[in-house]
Amino acid sequence: MKFIVSSGALLKQLQIVGGVLNNNNTLPILDNFLLQLEGSQLSISASDLESTIKSTLEVQGDEDGVAAVPARLLLDGLKALPEQPVTFTTDESSMTVEISSDYGRYSLAFVEGDEFPQLPEMEDVSTTTIPAEILATAINKTLFAAGNDDLRPVMSGVFFQFSSESLTFVATDAHKLVRYRRTDIQADHTAEFIMPRKPLTILKSTLASIGDEVKIHYNETNARFEFENIVLSSRLIDGKYPNYEAVIPKENPNVLEIERSKFLSSAKRVAIFSNKTTHQVRLKMAGSELQIMAEDVDFSNKAHERLSCNYQGEDMEIGFNSRFLTEMLTNLESDNIHLEMSAPNRAGIILPADALEDGENILMLVMPVMLNS
Repeated sequence: MKFIVSSGALLKQLQIVGGVLNNNNTLPILDNFLLQLEGSQLSISASDLESTIKSTLEVQGDEDGVAAVPARLLLDGLKALPEQPVTFTTDESSMTVEISSDYGRYSLAFVEGDEFPQLPEMEDVSTTTIPAEILATAINKTLFAAGNDDLRPVMSGVFFQFSSESLTFVATDAHKLVRYRRTDIQADHTAEFIMPRKPLTILKSTLASIGDEVKIHYNETNARFEFENIVLSSRLIDGKYPNYEAVIPKENPNVLEIERSKFLSSAKRVAIFSNKTTHQVRLKMAGSELQIMAEDVDFSNKAHERLSCNYQGEDMEIGFNSRFLTEMLTNLESDNIHLEMSAPNRAGIILPADALEDGENILMLVMPVMLNS
């Protein structure tokens, strides 16, 4: 195999594909990038068995071939080189790849690519096309709310719910929940599947710079995302997602409207003085005033702030975990928000008070914490 490529262009693709690499692999072959050259098309693959990603790059090809090269070594070597053309040449007799640059020559061992995992063949596939920007937004708005509990794997990913009316994306860890819905995009078939966190994290960072559309192919066991020169395939999380609609309270007569940035800043300041185990902040609402309080009795720390707001409903006190509350407020973009509540022991719902894009709908739910009397 022999080809010439821009070091910067190759590094960019390796960094995208490298997002799937693990530090401790069970199979040594997974510590490598698979390089495959056909004519002027160089494809680069990486896999952790659960997810496989493949990127294609235009190069000046000389001899076709395949080689699995050490991923970290290749990444670090290219990062240390300034932008310039580099030549890759494999030597089958010594099983080495030689990289030639303006500065000198570098040699690394490669292995045969026969054992490298290929993109899985998918049968009974449905396909939905989504603008890249909308998918990136859906992942950004939901992924932070997914759980980390190994005992509840279904809650560690994002639930994709496609229908002929809308596309819905949901994440929850049982303490907080986010539902992001688009009614301006529909799917041909009704489908539900749970995407794991890792491939979504790769998509989140990659889709930000893509202006194109993403094709999602999915069946019972796998989903494949195709956009520009990249194909990402992932095994789905097996299991039934909890009935999230059942936990969203329908009657919430107590509604607080407040400026998001002021509320967020105040909650962050007050939370510094909260108990380090519960992270509890207390909201006390009456008329046009919101009081935000926190106390750590063990260390005699406390904080108390007042904010002006628009509150409709009965006077009320409710406690929330400050980390969940600030995470949600950070992930909303509207200038003002509504916090809708029914009782101190029922979930609070956070909604943007300002108009969103046409067809866009977002709901965030945060469970309360028991108030210390």
